[in-house]
Amino acid sequence: MDYSRYEIYDFDNRSAFNMSTGYKERSYQMHWHSYGEIILVGPGKTNIFRINQNTYNLVEGDFVLIWPMEMHAIIDADRKEAQVMQFSNAFMNSLFDLQRIMHFYRNLHVICINSHPELVTQLKEITKKMQKVFYSGGPDRELICCMYLMEFMLTMDKHREEFAPELSEDAHNDYEDDVVRRMMMVTDYIKNNLTADDLSQGTMAQMAGISRDYFSRIFKNLTGMNYSKWLNMIRLEKATELLTHKNLTLTEVAMLSGFQSIPSFNRVFHDEKGMAPGEYRMLFVDDRKK
Repeated sequence: MDYSRYEIYDFDNRSAFNMSTGYKERSYQMHWHSYGEIILVGPGKTNIFRINQNTYNLVEGDFVLIWPMEMHAIIDADRKEAQVMQFSNAFMNSLFDLQRIMHFYRNLHVICINSHPELVTQLKEITKKMQKVFYSGGPDRELICCMYLMEFMLTMDKHREEFAPELSEDAHNDYEDDVVRRMMMVTDYIKNNLTADDLSQGTMAQMAGISRDYFSRIFKNLTGMNYSKWLNMIRLEKATELLTHKNLTLTEVAMLSGFQSIPSFNRVFHDEKGMAPGEYRMLFVDDRKK
């Protein structure tokens, strides 16, 4: 089986949710895809996963969170009884609260049963409901599973204070809905205008109609990271997408993603992905002609 390129599942273009299990192979090489993935870890003494540059040695009952466009691999783990849930990035971005949650937890990749027993128990119950509905094959299974996916995300969000300080710092959200929606309007603008001349925090604060300091504080609360780090993350998401187009040079990819220079692009890309853009592109060379 060839693992060397971007992974595409049919559901990605026509559905919002998918579940799978029962794979005999214990490993899956480094890859990425545009949809997100949640894995309920299966049994066995060895369950090792890699996401971006971090490696996690997990136990049965832990959850793995892989957000859209992230590099990840299964080093050695049970895939026969592990449960995999896949969700469309478009679906997550279609709802304000799901978009907020996804951005806030962008750096969270594991929820361990030993560290968060109450939360994991609740999430496993939701997962069981998903399994029952999805494998029943009923006509409304996708809709119902998406409802359970929203319950999964909201349940996780209710426990946000349990997570690392860098994720939950100033976690309480007492901002008015109008202010938060203006912030999301700004983030949508940035995603659609990465090559704009001025995407500075000050200019975006003006667009939102609030002070720069207030903008900075709200932004960190909602996304779990500061503005410059988030902007680089969004640019990298665009760059990883463009790198699949072989007709674009690396310079064109950098410019279309909003990076002002090749050295800046290379540095940010390597810091996040652990490799140069050219090396990343080679992982997904289309081998259909071979």
